[in-house]
Amino acid sequence: MSSFHHQKTSLFERFKAESLRLAGVFSLLFAFICLFMLLYQVGVQGWQYLSWQFLNGFPSRFPAQAGIKSAIYGTIWLMGFTALFSIPVGIMTGIYLEEYASQKSWVTKLIRVNIANLAGIPSIVYGLLGLAFFVRQIHLGRSILAGALTMSLLILPIVILTTIEALKAVQVSIRLAAYGVGATRRQVILYHLLPEAFPGIVTGIILGLSRAIGESAPLLLIGALSFVAFVPEGPLDGFTVLAIQIFDWVMRPQPAFHSLAAATIIVLLAFTLGMNSLAIWLRIKMNRGKQ
Repeated sequence: MSSFHHQKTSLFERFKAESLRLAGVFSLLFAFICLFMLLYQVGVQGWQYLSWQFLNGFPSRFPAQAGIKSAIYGTIWLMGFTALFSIPVGIMTGIYLEEYASQKSWVTKLIRVNIANLAGIPSIVYGLLGLAFFVRQIHLGRSILAGALTMSLLILPIVILTTIEALKAVQVSIRLAAYGVGATRRQVILYHLLPEAFPGIVTGIILGLSRAIGESAPLLLIGALSFVAFVPEGPLDGFTVLAIQIFDWVMRPQPAFHSLAAATIIVLLAFTLGMNSLAIWLRIKMNRGKQ
């Protein structure tokens, strides 16, 4: 009787595992089909508008003359300052929480829980914070600097959590061997742990920047412009980005502007794929350097 019951339980467990596997496969296929359909529609609709005039022109109320030069430059400015603010702070915070802070302290646990919660907060909340503090409190106005600081807050939890997980993934033997030959904690972190954790940290940074480059809600809240006919020349200048330009053109009733939005989406995807390709290249290069 016991053997029959065990066999019945085993069959049920195998059926459950197979059902979950099939559900996962079908979900993945469905997601890929939806993604392919979206990319195909965007490509067909926007490919014809991709030209040097489109990339080098400024927005216009005439679709044939409209371009995204100001949005491209604004995106580059914004991502540059966002990376400048978020990467050093995020990595150093992750190192402190993993290597220096007491893991048994309730303060450390509380900080970790709050950082994890901040990573899941909707981006529009960060936009409200940026509007209240950076724009109005410290009077940065509708500038690239205010937008970059707001987006830095958005991706900072991602960089911190990724740094912590990458440091955790480093083999304990590397840490112990370094301490065994007399290395200090700073030397262990700088010369042993960070090189090993670097591929994972870079992946988290690229994921965070990829999220930031596609966000428009926080920037719209802080007052980023949707029509910019100039190239920003400094961090205190007004700006627009590709995501806002897409939003502006999609909201217009003329079909020609919808096609322009599709072309801008292609450019934005090229930016995102370029950053992800850079992360893959850095990971491969670092892994080869270890061998």
